[in-house]
Amino acid sequence: MTPTTITAGHDANASAEPTYPMARTCPFDPPAELAQLRAEKPITRIRLWDGGSPWLVTRYEDVRNLLADPRVSSDTRLPNYPFQSPGLRARRLTSRSFIGMDDPDHARYRKMIISDFTVRGTESLRPLIEKIVNDLLDALERGPRPVDLVEEFALPLPSMVICHMLGVPYADHDFFQDHSRALLDVSADPQETVRANDELRAYLTTLIAKKEASPTDDILGRLAQRYVSTGQLSRSEAATMGLLLLVAGHETTANMIAFGTLTLLEHPEQAAEVRDGDTAVVKSAVEELLRLLTVVHTGRRRVALEDIEIGGVTIRAGDGLITATESANRDPSAFASPDELDIHRGSNHHVAFGFGVHQCLGQPLARLELQIAYPALLRRFPDLHLAVPLEEIRYRDKMVVYGVHELPVSW
Repeated sequence: MTPTTITAGHDANASAEPTYPMARTCPFDPPAELAQLRAEKPITRIRLWDGGSPWLVTRYEDVRNLLADPRVSSDTRLPNYPFQSPGLRARRLTSRSFIGMDDPDHARYRKMIISDFTVRGTESLRPLIEKIVNDLLDALERGPRPVDLVEEFALPLPSMVICHMLGVPYADHDFFQDHSRALLDVSADPQETVRANDELRAYLTTLIAKKEASPTDDILGRLAQRYVSTGQLSRSEAATMGLLLLVAGHETTANMIAFGTLTLLEHPEQAAEVRDGDTAVVKSAVEELLRLLTVVHTGRRRVALEDIEIGGVTIRAGDGLITATESANRDPSAFASPDELDIHRGSNHHVAFGFGVHQCLGQPLARLELQIAYPALLRRFPDLHLAVPLEEIRYRDKMVVYGVHELPVSW
């Protein structure tokens, strides 16, 4: 089948078929072409940066079905795996985290750390998260205005929390945040991506070695004592697990805090309800923002292990797949008025955290941080507002995790 040609976002110097993701016409919405494909060709070929032509899946039901299908693989070593960029493909040669594996390996690694990310396990962190939030808000209140909410609130909060959980010194946050940005930048030079990956893994490997000698009660410390010291896990493997948790544990939530706040500021009546802090409303608002914004906006990448008939299309064994969760979460067959923010939507079966066995491990933690952060921020600064025109906000178009680079605010 000939790859679908979509002209929006086309680079005149590139090949005739554009890459995915496509250009946005509105920074708050997925590309309009995704909605068109979802209505007309919900499972179709598209050309990638490397000339590959995986299937792009845009409809909610198809996305969920494929993500839960055991005939679909997450193994990044497979031919035709649809990498987001040259850098991320080059990084595969250096290390492969368990999210790029299938069971039983995926399940084995995940089982080592899952107890730290259960609803009960993360709920025990509530007092710590509330204290961090209040301390950051105190510092904002004492500091100058306007202020960049990303730098002074959205980024430090999840970084401090994941550092506490992992046993990583927060004093090193500049190092790991800079390296995280390089890892997630799809426009980065592959050598820069690999360098950032190697340096961050080396840092974590050294930290794990210290925890083997001097035990600590944190995730890396427990990995070092239970698995590395007993030979069930190498230091390199433990460092790769730590890298995934460190990067994912702060990047996604930081962008949801900032981008979600911006979205609420554009909907002041709904922001006021979140500010008032009714628990059910806040939880519903968080789910709605997760659905609407879907900050991991480059889709979930997979490879078919067998021929799969779905939606009137035959996906052949070995074909690459991109399940566009940002499109699925805007599917009108699954969500009424899907392009509107409705914090009272009720049952919200979004796929912002993916679906199936690879569903995001850290989702209970992300939910808890967001449920605490949004109302606390809006209560402390009830007249919070943008300090620059909306048109001046810079968005993370070249990053795996979407959001805003800065969010200048005042009150």
